[in-house]
Amino acid sequence: MNPQVQELIGLLQVEQLEQNLFRGISGDIGSPRVFGGQVLGQALMAAALTVEGSRTVHSLHAYFLRPGDKHARIVYDVDRIRDGGSFTTRRVVAIQHGQPIFNFAASFHVPEDGPSHRAGMPQVPGPEGLTSDLELRRQHIHKLPERLRAVLHAETAIEIRQVVPLDPFDPPVAPPRNDAWFRAVDRLPDDPVLHQAMLAYSSDFGLLRSALMPHGMSFMKGNLQVVSLDHAMWFHEPFRMDEWMLYTTDSPFAGNARGFCRGSIFTQDGRLIASVAQEGLMRATPLPGSSLQP
Repeated sequence: MNPQVQELIGLLQVEQLEQNLFRGISGDIGSPRVFGGQVLGQALMAAALTVEGSRTVHSLHAYFLRPGDKHARIVYDVDRIRDGGSFTTRRVVAIQHGQPIFNFAASFHVPEDGPSHRAGMPQVPGPEGLTSDLELRRQHIHKLPERLRAVLHAETAIEIRQVVPLDPFDPPVAPPRNDAWFRAVDRLPDDPVLHQAMLAYSSDFGLLRSALMPHGMSFMKGNLQVVSLDHAMWFHEPFRMDEWMLYTTDSPFAGNARGFCRGSIFTQDGRLIASVAQEGLMRATPLPGSSLQP
C-alpha cells in the first residue's frame, strides 16, 4: 500500500482506553495547529466504535472550540446519548491538556428504503489531465517559508485537482465558487466507516477557499488568519474514497470576519453522496514587515 495512505489510515485510528474513552495521535500537514479534518475523522471513528450492527453515520455536526496542539495526543470522550429502533446518537468531546478543543454530535441510521431524488452534478472537466495541488505548490516552492517546504512538498494520501487552477500565492478576484476532484491515491480496505472518516477528513481541505475568492485572498500569503469554527456534514449514499469525486463549493455570504461555505460531493458518475457546510474565521493580519497594526 502507498505509504502516505497507510499513514493516513493509521492517523484516523483511535485507541480504546475505557468503554467510552479513546485516544488519537496528531499529524502535521503544515498548519500551525491540528488540522480540523483530522479531529473530525478521529471523532467519527471513536463514535462509530460504540455503535453496533449495520448502522452508518448519516449526519455530523461539530464545533472547533480551541486550537489543537499537534504535538500532543487527543482524548475522545464518547457519550452514548441514545440507541433507538432506527437511529443511534452519539456526542463526542475531544480533550487536550485537560480542556475541550472540539465538540461533536453524530447520528447513525439503519439502512432503509424510501423515496429518492438528488441534485445533478455540475458540468465540469473530468480529473484526467488536470494539475494536482501538490504540483501547483511545487511550482511555487521558492515562495514558501523554509520551515514549510518539506511538509508542503511531500507526497500526500489525498490527491486534489482543481478544475480551474489558480496561483496559490496570488489568486485573482473571482466569484465565490470552486470545483475540485479528489481521491485517496491507493486502494483502501473495504470498511465503510474508514471511508466515511476519510471523507470527513478530506472535506475540510479548501472548503473556505470559496469565501476567499471574491477578495483575492489566499492561505499562502501569510496575512490571513483562517480557522474553521464549525462543520456539518450529511452522508447520502455509499461511496469509495479511492475513486474520483467532485467537490463543488460556494460561499453565499462573508462578513463580520466570518465566511460561510457549502459543499456538494459527487461520484464521477454523477451521484450526490454527501453535503457539507462550514463557517470559518477570516481575519486579515499585517504582512511580515508591514507597519500596519492588527
